[in-house]
Amino acid sequence: MVMKLYYSPGACSLSPHIILNEGGFSFDKEKVDLTSKKTETDADYTAVNPDGYVPALVLDDGQVLTEGPAIIQYLADCVPEKRLAPPMGTIERYRLMQWLNFISTELHKGFSPLFNPQAPEEWKTVATAQLARRLNTVSQQLEGKAWLLGNDFTVADAYLFTVLGWGRYVGVDMERWPVLKAYQGRVFMRPAVQSTLKAEGLLQDS
Repeated sequence: MVMKLYYSPGACSLSPHIILNEGGFSFDKEKVDLTSKKTETDADYTAVNPDGYVPALVLDDGQVLTEGPAIIQYLADCVPEKRLAPPMGTIERYRLMQWLNFISTELHKGFSPLFNPQAPEEWKTVATAQLARRLNTVSQQLEGKAWLLGNDFTVADAYLFTVLGWGRYVGVDMERWPVLKAYQGRVFMRPAVQSTLKAEGLLQDS
């Protein structure tokens, strides 16, 4: 039995999908319709994750792991030689956790009202301003660095790349942050990222 990723194209499940490819894992994947909660094989996705959102990763022993930051750290620890996360117990690992929490709570959730068609425009204006302040923080962190934690591409970069990509759908123009724009370009050029985007139908073969 190999692992199986349940995903929706371009959603936060893009992050573990990238890490599965970066880590060289053998895995299956199944697309989920987040409106109907049905998978592409017409299975009931809530039988996998009762909350109905992605990602969910079925491990090779049949256990199900949910929540993107937990999934990507699990995957990184399966392939320590890939250096996708600093070793457990080091201050660098806690810095990784710090940034995963920041991306999850301040950026990921910060985008949520902008995708909500029922959200009042006043709320979206406030949310956009708050999000811009948080993007300033990330831009400052990346100043002079190739990757979020320094020299190594980590799982936090896969998650940040995923979330930054949502800007184009809700009118948050990354051109305002040249450091972030350049960073997106670096992540995009990674072969594992391009293969993942193609697999999700987000990038066409040239």
